[in-house]
Amino acid sequence: MLIIDPQTTAQPDFYQYMIGAIAPRPIAFISTVDAEGNSNLAPYSFFNAVSSKPPFVVFSPARRATNNTTKDTLDNIEQTKECVINVVSHNIVRQMVLTSQNYPKGVDEFQKSGLTPLASDLVKPVRVAESPVQMECRVHQILPLGTEGGAGNIVVCEVVRMHINENVLDERGRIDPHKIDLVGRLGRANYVRASGNNIFDIVLPEKPLSLGYDSLPENILKSESFDRK
Repeated sequence: MLIIDPQTTAQPDFYQYMIGAIAPRPIAFISTVDAEGNSNLAPYSFFNAVSSKPPFVVFSPARRATNNTTKDTLDNIEQTKECVINVVSHNIVRQMVLTSQNYPKGVDEFQKSGLTPLASDLVKPVRVAESPVQMECRVHQILPLGTEGGAGNIVVCEVVRMHINENVLDERGRIDPHKIDLVGRLGRANYVRASGNNIFDIVLPEKPLSLGYDSLPENILKSESFDRK
């Protein structure tokens, strides 16, 4: 087995190991505004939910590894303490990729991508109309993890309003994974689509505790017909 020491491995190489192994990752398509009200839109896959009551999500816009500068998303939320997190469905993934380029500061990625800005209810940043779920957020905390290129900045956000396109709901009013058709991030330039046969159910046993491998008789465990997969 290959052993990797992050202290002696170049940052670009260790980054590739991380994003290749920690996958698939959900994508936060984040809209922000600066102090003058200029919009910015960018995707981040260092992102997840961490609490439901109160509802909190986190994402991490890292310092650029190439020149150790901060990204517009981080600069904007430091000024305004607000953002909108839009989820990424398959039908907007190519527009999302367009927004990930390093455009000069002040460029509106909504115009570059052709996506539609939609006014929010409680925060200044606009939503992505084409996204099936949009979360209006207020920034609770920003935690810098370092000062070198590649260092993350953990942004803790409280969701103050959620908007859901009714077309992605099932008959019970829950989000249907087949209808929402989400996209996740893998390593390199790879993505994954959560749809079709890629989605499967694993139902938890109704009894309090399962038997477990350790309770099986030894003759069954050693049997060649016993399938461990």
